Amino acid sequence: MRWAGEICGSLIETGRGEIVSAPLRINNRDARRVWLHLQGMSKPPTGALTQAGLAGTVERLGMVQLDPLRVIARAHDHILWSRNANYRPAMLERLLATDRLVFEHFTHDAAVLPMSIYPMWHRRKAQLAAASKRGAWAKHLPPAEERERIKARIAKEGPLSSRDFEAVKREKTVWMPQPHRLALNLMWNGGELSTSHRQNFSKFFDLTERVIPAAARASVADDAVQVDWLCRSALDRLGFGTATEVAKFYDAASIAEVKARAVDTRWWRAVEVEGEDGVWSPALARPDIEDVLADAPEPSSRMRIVNPFDPIARDRARCKRLFGFDYRIEIYTPAAKRQYGYYVYPVLEGDRFVGRIEAKLDSKTGVLSLDNVWPEAGVRFGAGRMGKLVSELERMGRFSGAEACEVGVG
Repeated sequence: MRWAGEICGSLIETGRGEIVSAPLRINNRDARRVWLHLQGMSKPPTGALTQAGLAGTVERLGMVQLDPLRVIARAHDHILWSRNANYRPAMLERLLATDRLVFEHFTHDAAVLPMSIYPMWHRRKAQLAAASKRGAWAKHLPPAEERERIKARIAKEGPLSSRDFEAVKREKTVWMPQPHRLALNLMWNGGELSTSHRQNFSKFFDLTERVIPAAARASVADDAVQVDWLCRSALDRLGFGTATEVAKFYDAASIAEVKARAVDTRWWRAVEVEGEDGVWSPALARPDIEDVLADAPEPSSRMRIVNPFDPIARDRARCKRLFGFDYRIEIYTPAAKRQYGYYVYPVLEGDRFVGRIEAKLDSKTGVLSLDNVWPEAGVRFGAGRMGKLVSELERMGRFSGAEACEVGVG
């Protein structure tokens, strides 16, 4: 297979007579192809799925964002179903609560991460614990003795949710969580407590030594080693990206730290990536990017309804640069100021975002409705494309337990 970037990795002569390798140029179509491939969105989401296979998917993605909001399906379930239609929500809960192959913590948001990452996650725990102690509500934290009493109760009784501590709550305002919730979050942020399991999406806290396998807890890397790993791991999953994108991936290393480590070219190579607008920009790429380019298949032409928190769209700036798709979620935007709707799903066809839709599942009637379709500029939703969209919506409806699908547009 020959790809456009292959002919551009030539040698050039500098003004000082030195011979250096020119940055590899990756055209926009190849860039999209690689990105979708690395994020598991190239092939149709079919085939058997085991617990080990699901753990491999989380490993490949690096993380899966958690979100309690359920418009059709919760974000994490939708993301995993998009990679394999045989996924069911109970599988992720088992992966977390029984298999202990993933753990829950906070990246840019709440997420499940592969257990293999845990030894490299200590700096992130320290960052979050420090933030808890200096944040806006830090003065309302219960004293250390009370935090120890909360922890002792968990040690004695087993996993508990924040609701189990409601009896010890204090006066509440609309601006401040209950003190016991602040205490639980501090200990969870810092790693004293971990998520044992979730029940109806409520988090249950337990002692970390009873949740995280001993082997993962025993391995503690130096901070510098953690930062190096975070940079390499992010770039492995991105394929290519700016220093900002590498830093934002886990949100555990700063842009300055990424740039400082960029002097070591063993973990990256220089590339130039073409945006959807034709503009070429310098970027870092994983060292084997040429092999990735050669191996990445052309994306399936299948139409996909993408979750707003899916990795391929989560970084809005990267999404706009690669796909020309300007997306933002408007759940926090007043209704009168929304450009589209409350919870709007991007629609991917092949390697293009062709539009966005508003669809929702009525939990009372069991009806999954398609209420609005907004094509991207230059895209027409004719009978063929609408048929593909409705077919995907029906598949999603079966996954989410819908009893019927209704199309209110056409």
